[in-house]
Amino acid sequence: MKPHFHKVPIPSRTSFSIRHDKNAGFGTVWHYHPELELHFLVKGKGVRFIGDSITNFTDGELILLGENLPHTWRAEEGASDEAVEVIIIHFLPSCLGADFLLLPEAYQIPKLFEKAKRGLLITGTAKEKILPLMLAAVDAENLDRLIALLSILKILAETSEYETIASAHAFYKSNDSETLRLNKIYAYTLSNYRSDISLQDVAAIANLGITSFCRYFKLMTKKTYNDFLVEIRISQACRLLIEDKLATEVICFECGFNNVSNFYRHFKKVTDMTPLEYKRKYLYKTAPEMI
Repeated sequence: MKPHFHKVPIPSRTSFSIRHDKNAGFGTVWHYHPELELHFLVKGKGVRFIGDSITNFTDGELILLGENLPHTWRAEEGASDEAVEVIIIHFLPSCLGADFLLLPEAYQIPKLFEKAKRGLLITGTAKEKILPLMLAAVDAENLDRLIALLSILKILAETSEYETIASAHAFYKSNDSETLRLNKIYAYTLSNYRSDISLQDVAAIANLGITSFCRYFKLMTKKTYNDFLVEIRISQACRLLIEDKLATEVICFECGFNNVSNFYRHFKKVTDMTPLEYKRKYLYKTAPEMI
């Protein structure tokens, strides 16, 4: 879907923005901006949309987003603003000066910025080193502020401890009417994915006929609405599997699937794993002694 351009507020007399948001919730607008974004989720759970990726998020994620990479986070249903806390750094590629990226000692930085255009999930010791630097940078001033950012960029540029998030990066411009229409479709789907959503229903939300809606949605998102809906339902199923409170058969119907075999088929197609394999993979990562 075409994202909305977002103007990141950069405080005066500073070269980049850093903020520590407590009890702030998440915006729901699918958006992009020319600034790179380093996003540490102190606490919160839900679904994140980055490029063409739809994935669950949870506490402790550290993500680097490249310039103009469309994204949004949506907290789990029923979560209050108090359930969300994030530290976010926004910076332009040229924030340290146009000539900085041309220095021979900084040759790794442009490579990092290029990789970040697909979104990077930072893991391992790299994440452990970066988190205290981000916390310190929140209150740092003057040269200490720049040193903190440079230290973070050094770790990011040198590490191999990351996973690529989106399969491809995309940049779109959209007008206000397109943004409003797509965000209505997005919000309606996330609010009603448990129910049977007919093309007639969602086309009406978009104020289009069914044929026009199908053509419009495929043009905007490069996927059919049914594929988008399935991805939303599977992302919710993944979250419930990780919580390990409901049987898989119950999760199937809780996420809007009409029968178990259909659920298993879609789950395998989207995740390349069965629900049991997905759960075991998560448990192994968090508590290998339980396997």
